[in-house]
Amino acid sequence: MIAAALALDIADRGGSHRVAWRFIGMHWSLLAPSRIAHRDGESLPFEHGANRTGTLPRMEAVVDKQQITRKTKITPLQKAAAEAPRGSITALRKQARECRACDLWKPATQTVFGEGPVRARIVVIGEQPGDQEDLAGKPFVGPAGKLFDRALDAAGIERGALYVTNAVKHFKFEPRGKVRLHKRANAEEQAACRPWLAAEIDRIDPKGIVCLGAMAAQAVFGASFRLMAERGRWIELADGRRGLATVHPSYLLRLPGHEAREQGFADFVRDLKQLKEVLG
Repeated sequence: MIAAALALDIADRGGSHRVAWRFIGMHWSLLAPSRIAHRDGESLPFEHGANRTGTLPRMEAVVDKQQITRKTKITPLQKAAAEAPRGSITALRKQARECRACDLWKPATQTVFGEGPVRARIVVIGEQPGDQEDLAGKPFVGPAGKLFDRALDAAGIERGALYVTNAVKHFKFEPRGKVRLHKRANAEEQAACRPWLAAEIDRIDPKGIVCLGAMAAQAVFGASFRLMAERGRWIELADGRRGLATVHPSYLLRLPGHEAREQGFADFVRDLKQLKEVLG
């Protein structure tokens, strides 16, 4: 209350710009008997003093407005929807073979597009193809894919009920002799591929979207999304769908020691069991 009174006193004396600068970019409210200030991140409007009957409804309205703003913030995937190519899944798959939006196609063997039922209730998004996916032209067929299949089986879920794809459609790697070492796609390469992902989701029109790994999760939920803090629970998306994020199976393969891998697998299965809520 003392801090609020001092801040409002500064504002009363013509120093509101100093209050706003002190907490720039933040959303906050200060209540005192003489004045009320609501900071919306850009401006600092003032109202008459606080009272029991009028202040609470106004505060609730401010909170509701902020929640709506956060919920409707445009995500990378929503932004990419404006550039999404047209056509059926079959047509998209053919078009993607000729994609030259970035340079990843040059060293790659082929485009690795998604596969699964065209009316799947859930779309599962991985990060990017690996060596074996690049050679086979199919998603999740390498070591991480085999672990994913094992986890689905443990969770009582058929992979055939899911549409499985990746955020990036070409294998990025660094050659080391005869071995091709996986290399993470950069921001520009991810953005170049995102219209294909937006088109897949639009054509399939799933009820739920499951993100495996941070790259997929941040495309769907936004750059501020923190995977380990939010994993394993359904979150309502702005378009009415539900989204869930968990770790990528390759993360489990990198865990040190047998016990850590066993616990990591059990946690992964627990997350995947949430898919039953949408699959029915």
